[in-house]
Amino acid sequence: MGITTPSRKHFVLVHGLSHGAWCWYKVVSNLQSAGHRVTAVDLGGCGVNPSRLEEIATFSDYVQPLIQFLESLSSDEKLVLVGHSFAGLVISVAMERFSQLISVTIFISAYMPNCIDPPSLQMNQYFKNLKPANYKDCRFTFKDEVPVSIELGCDYLARVMYEGCQPEDLILAKMLIRPSKLFLDDISKDFDLTEDKYGSISRVYVICEKDQVMNEEFQRYVVKDSPPNEVKTVPKAGHMIMLSKSKDLSLYLQEVANRYP
Repeated sequence: MGITTPSRKHFVLVHGLSHGAWCWYKVVSNLQSAGHRVTAVDLGGCGVNPSRLEEIATFSDYVQPLIQFLESLSSDEKLVLVGHSFAGLVISVAMERFSQLISVTIFISAYMPNCIDPPSLQMNQYFKNLKPANYKDCRFTFKDEVPVSIELGCDYLARVMYEGCQPEDLILAKMLIRPSKLFLDDISKDFDLTEDKYGSISRVYVICEKDQVMNEEFQRYVVKDSPPNEVKTVPKAGHMIMLSKSKDLSLYLQEVANRYP
C-alpha cells in the first residue's frame, strides 16, 4: 500500500517592482523539492527580460510576459498564482483574463484591488502616506508632479527593503535590480475587474508584520478595502519574505494550495 502524498501543484510566482524571477530562487527550490511545478516569470524590462525601460511604454507591455505564458497553457490547468508587492496589480489583470486557469491567488504584502474602485486608488493612498525620508536614496522621475519611474537606491535596499535578509541576498539584489516605471496613469484607467471573473477566484493575503516598504498599517488597509477569503500574518517578516523566511513561506503556499484545489 503506497504512501499518500500531497497532490502536485503548479505555482506561478510574480515578482514586485524592479525585481525579477531571481528573487524567488529559494522558494522555487523549496517547492520543486516538494515535487511541485514552479514557474517564476520575468515581467517586461525586469530580470533577464531583454526589453529596456524605454521600450516598456504601458502597463500592458509590462504585464505581457505573464500574459504570454498563461496563453500558452492548456485550458485544463489549475494554477496557484502568487504576486508580491506591486505584482498584486499584475496578477489581478491575469485573474480577470484567465479566471478559468486559477484555483487560488496569494497576495504577499501587495496591492489587491476590488471590483468597484480604480486599482490606482490603493497606489495613490500609498504615496499619499509615504514621507520623503522613507525614499532614502531612491531616484524618481516625475511628470506633472506624478511619479513616473523609480530606481531603487542601495541604502534603501539595505535599510528598508532587504532588512532581515542575508548579506548575499542583498548583494544579489544590488547586482540585478533594474529601474521600473510605475504606470499610475495606465492603472487609473482601462483596468476593469469584474465579480464574475476576478471576484470569483479565492484570494489569500499574507501580511508581513515588519515590512518597512508597505507597512502593516497599509497592508491592513488593503485587506479592509478588498477583503480576501483568508489573511495570514507572519510575525517579524520584512518585505522580502521570500528570501528572509523562504521555508516558512514555501510551506504556507503549499498549505493554501491544498485548501483551495
